[in-house]
Amino acid sequence: MDHIVTVQDAVTAFADWNEPTDAELDAIEQELPVILADVDLLDAHIMTLDRTPTELDERRIRRARRRALAARVALLNHAAGASLPGGAA
Repeated sequence: MDHIVTVQDAVTAFADWNEPTDAELDAIEQELPVILADVDLLDAHIMTLDRTPTELDERRIRRARRRALAARVALLNHAAGASLPGGAA
């Protein structure tokens, strides 16, 4: 018995529209500090899921939360600065 397979997957697997554009890669690169800070915050929370958080855990979570917020503020400030017309006086 012969098996019938489609060639559509082989044809579209490497199509140009499957790859991220340069603009999308640039956006990911700009957001990477926020993504990494959020991962650190999640890691800090995950470490305390199966136990009562110690003082060290609470400090780790607070520091990770501050880093995540600072990364978001930096991203927003960078985006706002890039969208402002003209230069600073």
